[in-house]
Amino acid sequence: MTDRDIGGGPDGGSVAGPPNGGLVRVAQQEQFSLGVMRMIAAAAGCSIKTHETDYDGVDLTIAASAEYETFYGPQVEVQVKCTTQQDLLKDDHLVWCLARKPFRKLTHPKRYIPALLAVVLIPKEPTEWLPLSEEGLVSPCRVYWEHAANLGTIEDDMGSRTVRLPRSNLLTVDALKGIMKVIGEGGQW
Repeated sequence: MTDRDIGGGPDGGSVAGPPNGGLVRVAQQEQFSLGVMRMIAAAAGCSIKTHETDYDGVDLTIAASAEYETFYGPQVEVQVKCTTQQDLLKDDHLVWCLARKPFRKLTHPKRYIPALLAVVLIPKEPTEWLPLSEEGLVSPCRVYWEHAANLGTIEDDMGSRTVRLPRSNLLTVDALKGIMKVIGEGGQW
């Protein structure tokens, strides 16, 4: 490896770094999708609890600090995915293929905290993910979700399961508030 390979010039000075700060695209998408989830949760008045790993099939937990009819501080666990594949978006749903192991953990019938699968759909080019101007921040990204209990089951011989997230399940600030209200009032999906 040469100095040029690690960002140093022939005189020991720095040269332009790798594009996009050096993160590979999949890591960029992961960071961006988690940021989108944080913005939605913050705007809904909720907080985010992070997980060191997604061993239990979830990336983060969204928590409300409000008292509802049945519960105080409802929570929902979320497995977050991100894609630039616009062709996954159909007329009435978004198609997503989930590997067997995370699928089984996410949909486990004895899960104590309700869980969601959320897929963040973004443009192909990172420069289009977050247009910011004097007029404000308007991102073309969208988040579709489905309650894990509605994803179905997976057969023993299947390595993955394709699921459908309804286009009507667009994760907005109001939608998240509604989800927290259902959980807080002890309701089921």
